[in-house]
Amino acid sequence: MTSLPFRIAFRYLFARKSYNVINTISAIGVTGMAIGTAALVMILSVFNGFDSLVSQSLTDAHPDLVVKPVSGKVFTPEGFDRALASEDVLRLSSILEEQVFISYDNKQSLARVKGMDPVSEEESPMRRHLIDGVWQLHRGKQPSAVVGAGLAASLGMNPRFVTPLEIYYPSRTGAVSLTNPSASLRSQTLPLSGVFSVSAETDAKLVVVPIETLRELLDYPTEVTAVEIWTAPGRTKAVQEDLIQSLGPSFRVLDRFQQEESVYKMMRYEKLAIYLILVFIVLIIAFNIYSSLKMLVIEKEGDIGTLRSLGAPEGMLRRIFLMEGWLVSLLGMVIGLVIGIVLVLLQERFGLVPMPGNFLVSAYPVVLKGTDILWTVAGVAGIGYLMAYLPSRKL
Repeated sequence: MTSLPFRIAFRYLFARKSYNVINTISAIGVTGMAIGTAALVMILSVFNGFDSLVSQSLTDAHPDLVVKPVSGKVFTPEGFDRALASEDVLRLSSILEEQVFISYDNKQSLARVKGMDPVSEEESPMRRHLIDGVWQLHRGKQPSAVVGAGLAASLGMNPRFVTPLEIYYPSRTGAVSLTNPSASLRSQTLPLSGVFSVSAETDAKLVVVPIETLRELLDYPTEVTAVEIWTAPGRTKAVQEDLIQSLGPSFRVLDRFQQEESVYKMMRYEKLAIYLILVFIVLIIAFNIYSSLKMLVIEKEGDIGTLRSLGAPEGMLRRIFLMEGWLVSLLGMVIGLVIGIVLVLLQERFGLVPMPGNFLVSAYPVVLKGTDILWTVAGVAGIGYLMAYLPSRKL
């Protein structure tokens, strides 16, 4: 009994109708569902591609784990010997950061200066994002600075120029002079070695200098604002849990997601919004299926009467037209999935659609994910079932 409604619905799907308009509307429905499905696959894959670029930039800008104090700005890095001795910890470095005032060639700005110890200076992933000059925080014994591309552009910085970068910060220990406030500022003058580009937010405000230079400026002999930790692949969670237990409630141990929680949440919400918008478009297209099924019910009134005379129950008749409408949407969905997946793979392999302007990549990045295909199938199949169910229940 279950296979009979499907066989009749399948026959109705490909049989010629008495009215060509039913064939036309059904064809439009299949085409619309195919286009909507392909668009879902392709746009979600493009969004995954940009997500991958952003995540890679954040990965290079942030360590696997960062330890910060719960209260206060700085702390003395004690009690990390156990973490450094672990085989799961690849390296550990001390970081000192502060908001400062900078001046370059009579142009001023606020910036976030980051002091790196020798470990970070040698092995920082940010050195892979250098776009001008060299990654060098020391020229012999003289300290130097590396700045973000956005900050360099706003102040006209160039590592080939001899103009030095001046960093100012109010003295923490000295008295403030009301008659001459500038006398209360401590300063450091450094040559510019290079310019990097990681992300728009980081590029617009970050200056990297040796940690000893920043300690002298801020008058922090041994204190740090954070300890950055890089772990072995797949061991970040285990190291994080171990540090939380060993360091106690006075410290926060943040993974990459927690370090940029707002950015990752925003990317997830944007992808969800795009998915819902595209599903809504597919829903509008699916009304063609609703119309064609209503007209098919009218055309098949004779068949319905014959089946009733043969003893077919009402539930069976409803299932026939439910499956008929659903098969239209599923046919469009399968065609759309094939088209979308093929186009995404071609874009990934050959870069058919180039990126306009100057960008990190020459073609639109795409990443095909199985979860996106499953969500696409669920959304399109659910809409198709709804559009078939509404007219069939009023048979």
